[in-house]
Amino acid sequence: QVQLVESGGGQVQAGGSLILSCAASGSTVGFGAMGWYRQAPGKQRELVATMTRGANTNYADSVKGRFTISRDNAKNTVYLQMKSLKPEDTAVYYCYAEPRFQRGSYWGQGTQVTVSS
Repeated sequence: QVQLVESGGGQVQAGGSLILSCAASGSTVGFGAMGWYRQAPGKQRELVATMTRGANTNYADSVKGRFTISRDNAKNTVYLQMKSLKPEDTAVYYCYAEPRFQRGSYWGQGTQVTVSS
């Protein structure tokens, strides 16, 4: 059974930094694209950043230049380094992973990031 476990959320002041980690398990062949989405109160879940297994990245315009996604395929882990955080970055951040040879998606339970002004 595939599980995604996030860590690293918390509360930080505007301008601060956080690093999120997500460890995926339960697949013998690893994962395809992995990444992060977020959902703020009263808003829809939105893409933050994704990275393919081959390291191609896609970022939301709102985080370009501030957030960096990376992954370790050997550890089935994806990271999100967040710098220059803004109050509007406050949300629950969800880890996301795709299986390699079939359609579908897996989600973590979410980790809260709160940025105070």
